[in-house]
Parts: sequence; structure tokens; C-alpha cells
Amino acid sequence: MILNYVWVGFILIAFVVALAKFIFLGDVEVFSNIVNGTFSSAKLGFEVSLGLTGALTLWMGLMKVGEKAGAINFLGRVIGPFFRRLFPEIPEGHPALGNIMMNFSANMLGLGNAATPLGLKAMASMQEINKDKETASNSMIMFLVLNTAGLTLIPVSIMAIRAQQHAADPTDVFVPILITTYCASLIGLIIVAIRQKINLFDKVLLSWLIGGSAFIAGVIYLFLHLSPTMKSQVSNVTGNVILLSIIVAFITAGIIKKQNVFESFIEGAKEGFNTVIRIIPYLVAMLVSIGMFRACGAMDYVIHGVAWAVAQIGIDTQFTPALPIALMKPLSGGGTQGLTVDAIKTYGVDSFVGRLSSVMYASADTTFYIIALYFGSIGIKKTRYAIGAGLLADLAGILAAIFVSYLFFS
Repeated sequence: MILNYVWVGFILIAFVVALAKFIFLGDVEVFSNIVNGTFSSAKLGFEVSLGLTGALTLWMGLMKVGEKAGAINFLGRVIGPFFRRLFPEIPEGHPALGNIMMNFSANMLGLGNAATPLGLKAMASMQEINKDKETASNSMIMFLVLNTAGLTLIPVSIMAIRAQQHAADPTDVFVPILITTYCASLIGLIIVAIRQKINLFDKVLLSWLIGGSAFIAGVIYLFLHLSPTMKSQVSNVTGNVILLSIIVAFITAGIIKKQNVFESFIEGAKEGFNTVIRIIPYLVAMLVSIGMFRACGAMDYVIHGVAWAVAQIGIDTQFTPALPIALMKPLSGGGTQGLTVDAIKTYGVDSFVGRLSSVMYASADTTFYIIALYFGSIGIKKTRYAIGAGLLADLAGILAAIFVSYLFFS
């Protein structure tokens, strides 16, 4: 429903602005600009979707190898003690806890197709022990907020988009995205933990939080003291080494498990191809509406207005062209992808705005969609503070994306 409002809104606003410019400014070219923008955006949407086929097929194939090799189970075992402290309502040994860990492991590895069914199973399991079947429990809210924060180890989608748009190094956003999603997850976790009176000074929780925060702080400190050239080199090398190591580890684990690695890859690759087919109409539809919104000049009015407001308080305005992505992110995944592709095409994939847009795209998940999907699947009507906490986590991710992008790319 939200996506419908966004899509229709962009088109109607474009028409109203064009009509106003024609009547009051005598701009006779505005309608032809919108029509031309419509067709060029439709073409771009198809070309981008088609270009994603190779990269997504490759990564979904590799992720399937890792999944069958036990990567999700391994991560689940590693983070199990941490998650048991975050969900004290769930009895030890209850299947909900296992589904939660599997869901987060799949999300961190970029296995969206596997993560969603596991998430739905986790919600159904938590509903079994929920006393009020129409009201979200504490465990459900913690689960939802951490999902919307979107901690990511392998940002498959945005790397595929950047590769399709001929980025010099599609993986140069790998470390910034890791830092950004960690910050969003940490803030979301702390907000919910305080509200639910979870003991953040528990030894296990504290060791995980301090360890993760110390690592992120160390990375930021290192990059603050590197030259721009060294920042780029270290980020590129680190991202590529980590990704290559994961690929080799997945394949090696598959061999050790005596699975048919090639067949597993093909199975996952088919899912990647099917994913591309599914996103074509959505991406074309969103890019058409965004193209109309931009062609009539409305996008420029919004960006210039925000840039003027930011400049009045003495802040650098380089980041303002990416702000529409930040505003769209909690509302629509398809809309966010469309705006990201539009920004990359407009400003350049390796420009500051192009890279910031890429980091913002992966900085958090789509809050309203996730809440509607997961709560709707079990009939939850009273979401309590889940939306507010999720949006605060989103905000933390957006602010972190801006800071980290200035640190790495400015």
C-alpha cells in the first residue's frame, strides 16, 4: 500500500509541477521533458535489471553453497549465547530461538530468500508463547527492530548494482556498509534493551557489544589517519580479501561436507535469475515515476531546499542529493532501489553521491514492510513501540552512512 502511494504521488506531483511551470512560467518544454524522461527511465530500469542477472546469479549461487555447507548453522552456534540474553522471554530450547538465530545468520550473509521464511517461522514460534495474541511481545519487538537495522556482512544487491553500473571497484563500499549497519543495529538494540529493561551489563552481552564497538572504532580511527589514496586502497583490498576468503571458505566447507558444490551453485544461481525476473516490473515502475519527478524539476526543488537549510547551519552540503534515499528507505525497498540507481546514473557510480547512495541503500532494511509482513503474518494489531524504535535505528544508520562516507570517500 505504501509503495502504491509513493508511486502515484511521484507521478501526480510531477504533473502538477509541470502544469504550474507551463501556466506561470511559460515553460513549453516541461511536458516533453517528462515524456522523454518516462521512456528513458523505463529503458534504464530494464537495462539495470538485465545487467544484475550475472552478478546476482553468481552471488546467489555462492550463497547457496555456503548455506548447504552449514554457514548459517555455524553462525547460529557462534551468536547463540548473545541472542539468548536478548530474548529472555523465550524459554531455553524453544524453537523460536533457533529460528531467530538462523534468520539473522541468513540476513548477515545476504541470503534474503532464506531469511524471510525463517523470520516468518520465528514470528509464528514467538506467537505460540505470546500471552496477548494481538499485541507484540517484547521478543517480537526486539526481533523486528534488529531486522530493520539490517546488519550485513555481504551486501550482495548493492555490489551487483555497482558492478552493473561499471564501478571501478564494486566492493569499495563493503567496509562502510559493515560499519553503518553495525551502528544502526547497536542503536536499535540499546533502545529496545533499555525499554525492556534488559541487563546490558551482562558479561556475555557486554563482551559482544564492547568487542564489536571496539573493532568498528578501530577501523574508524585507522581511516581517520590515512591519506585519501590509502583509504581507497585499504578499503578495496580489505573488502576483496574478506569476500574472497568467504567464497573459498564456503567452497572448502562444501567439499569437506562432501556435497556436490557445482549442483548447489546451480540451484542458487537459478534463484538469482528468478529474483532478477521478479524485480524488473518493480524497478521499471519506480524508475519511471522517479524519472518524471526529476524531469519536471521537483527533485531539484527538494534537494536545493534541503541543501539551503543545511548550509544555513554551516554543514557541508555534498550529501544532500542522497537524502531522498534516506527518506524512502523505511517506506519501500523498491522505491529505495529506484532512487539509488537514479542517483548513481545522475551523479556517477564512483562519485561521492554515488557511493553515499550505495551505503545508504544498505544502511538499514525497509521498516514498514518488515513490520507489515512479519506482524501481519501472525495477526498482530498492536505494535507498541516497534515502529518508533525501528525508525530510530534507521535514522542512526542514515547518519552513520553520511559520516562513514565522508570518512572513506570525501
